[in-house]
Amino acid sequence: MSTAGRASTKAPTPLKYLKSAQSQVVLVKLKDGNEYVGVLELVDPTMNIVLSDCDEIDSNGNKTTKYGKALIRGSQILFVSINYGRVSPELALR
Repeated sequence: MSTAGRASTKAPTPLKYLKSAQSQVVLVKLKDGNEYVGVLELVDPTMNIVLSDCDEIDSNGNKTTKYGKALIRGSQILFVSINYGRVSPELALR
């Protein structure tokens, strides 16, 4: 079977999605259940993340601790919500 003439569409990698979200408000949930909201400053190939204006969020959605700038190790991340500023603008307001 020939694949000539077919357009090869490759899905973007998670890292490309994260890099596209730089300077936006994101939510990062860790494997231990902790949640952090902040502005995504940097992401590296191992998905280590730097957040500025970072707040820890409790299980009720309330801000508990303000960290300013935080480095989160990629191996500890469960998921990242890259459109959090649009989904939950009341928490994204600074």
